Amino acid sequence: MSSSRAPDGPAPRAAGSRAALLVLADGRFPAGGHAHSGGAEAAVKAGRIKDHRDLAAFCRGRLHTAGLTAAGLAAGAALGLDPLELDEAADARTPSPALRTTARKLGRQLMRAARITWPSAELDALAAARPRGAHQPVVLGLAARAAGLGPEDAAHCAVYESVSGPATAVVRLLSLDPFQATGVLARLAPEMDQVAARAAEAAYRGVDALPAASAPLLDITAEAHAAWPVRLFAS
Repeated sequence: MSSSRAPDGPAPRAAGSRAALLVLADGRFPAGGHAHSGGAEAAVKAGRIKDHRDLAAFCRGRLHTAGLTAAGLAAGAALGLDPLELDEAADARTPSPALRTTARKLGRQLMRAARITWPSAELDALAAARPRGAHQPVVLGLAARAAGLGPEDAAHCAVYESVSGPATAVVRLLSLDPFQATGVLARLAPEMDQVAARAAEAAYRGVDALPAASAPLLDITAEAHAAWPVRLFAS
C-alpha cells in the first residue's frame, strides 16, 4: 500500500458548514444506520449489556477501537486522500466478512443519500468505481468533503455514529430508559473529541498512518449474529 499524504494544513471550512455537520450526523439522515446495532444486539443476547452501565462500557470500547478506525478513514477521505486506497485500507482493517458486507451496504446507502444532498464529482467517481458500495467511513468522509466539512468534522461524525447506534439499539432491545442512554453518550463526549482529534491528526500523515485498532469480540459476534435466523437488527 502506498503512503500517499494529504496537503499540509486544515481544509477550508465553507460558509454554513456547521449546519451541514448537523445534517450529516443526524440519525434521521436516510443512510440506513437505524437498522444496525453496531454489535449491541449480540452483546445483549450474550448478557454483556444488561443496563446503562454495561452500555457505557460497551460504547467506550467500541469508540476506542472500531470508532477510532472508522474516524481515521473518514478523516482521510475528507482531507482528500485517494478514496480507492482508503477503501482498500478499510478492507484490511475489517477482518470479519459479515462486517465488510455491512460496511459496503451502508456505504452504498449513504452514497445514494449524499449524492442527492451534496452533488459531487468525487462522490460520482467513487460510486462508479465501487458500484456495490465502498466502505461506509470512506463514503462518509467524501460526503463531508462535498458538504464543505473538514477532516475533524468527518471524524466527529464517525465517532458519534460508533456509539449512538448501539445506544439507540439498546433502548429498543432492553426497553432501556432513553434518558439514561443519552446520558451515556453525553458522558462520553470528551472521549469522542479526543478520538476524533487523534484520527484527524493521523490523516495528515497519510493512509499508512491511519489507526487500525481492532475489536476481535465484535468481529466474532458479528459472524455469529449474521447467521441468526431471527434478529431485530441487520448487524
